[in-house]
Amino acid sequence: MSFVKQTLRADLQESMRARDELRTATIRMVLSALSNEEVAGTSARELSDDEVQTVLRREAKKRREAAAAFAAGGRPERAERELAELAVLETYLPTQLDDAALGALVSAAIEQVGGQGPGDMGRVMKAAQAAVAGRADGARVSSEVRRQLTG
Repeated sequence: MSFVKQTLRADLQESMRARDELRTATIRMVLSALSNEEVAGTSARELSDDEVQTVLRREAKKRREAAAAFAAGGRPERAERELAELAVLETYLPTQLDDAALGALVSAAIEQVGGQGPGDMGRVMKAAQAAVAGRADGARVSSEVRRQLTG
């Protein structure tokens, strides 16, 4: 079993003992998503830590999008709940890169593939995403690549 999944299970028990409803519900949701991912496909399998991180990033993205949708729809209480769940999820994700570090990684990726302009966006994105390794949202990476290639 992956280390992150073991941590999630231990934290679930701890949050249940502490009667922390938000944390308990969020961790249960993540464990359910992980179980669904394990049985998806042709045969059941155990997820690696990288695959667990991918599921966590997907769930975090869902929470960000739902919070924005609820806020736009005039449901601030639901938006706050989604943001609170996001905060719980972020404790299990790697620390996000700041703008300066992201810019440096993108510059290195551009240099690595020899990017000259917007036509090289795909090649640069591939290299940048590999360097970032989940420490920044794809939209942030894309906008930084676009900014550096056109600027």
